[in-house]
Amino acid sequence: MVATAVTNLDIHDISRSARTFGLNRYYLVTPVEGQQELAGRIVRHWREGWGASYNPKRKAALDLVRISNSIEEVLEELGNEYGAPARLVTTGARQHPRSIGYEQMASIMAHDRENPYLIVFGTGWGLTEDFFDRADFVLEPIRGPGEYNHLSVRSAAAIIMDRLFGVR
Repeated sequence: MVATAVTNLDIHDISRSARTFGLNRYYLVTPVEGQQELAGRIVRHWREGWGASYNPKRKAALDLVRISNSIEEVLEELGNEYGAPARLVTTGARQHPRSIGYEQMASIMAHDRENPYLIVFGTGWGLTEDFFDRADFVLEPIRGPGEYNHLSVRSAAAIIMDRLFGVR
């Protein structure tokens, strides 16, 4: 098993982006028990502890966070809650043969209110090819003018959420 570290900045920044763009939930998935405990302490501090009264806006963002052991757990939870299997949308830094654009994906989601969608962001070396193979949709990569393409997950998440859910 390979797992990357959960960071305080990722938890805060991705949850704030998710709240800004109106997402229902932000699942933080890690099979590492120590990372789950760390993320849980951080989230509890801002949702229940002194942090909740100190910074209500951060509490509102972190109220979206759910910590899960696996993608399978998340998919099962979403399927049970919505009565339909979640459509899996993957992201990555490389062009994939099945990549689709943001306008097309935004249109698909806007016209399909029957199914939940789970947008998955990888960290470290990204998602595996097997994971891309099981995805319903693969988003095109974010690209700058040069060849360097190594955004932090929190930056990529914010850009993608803006492209999919931002006001135009």
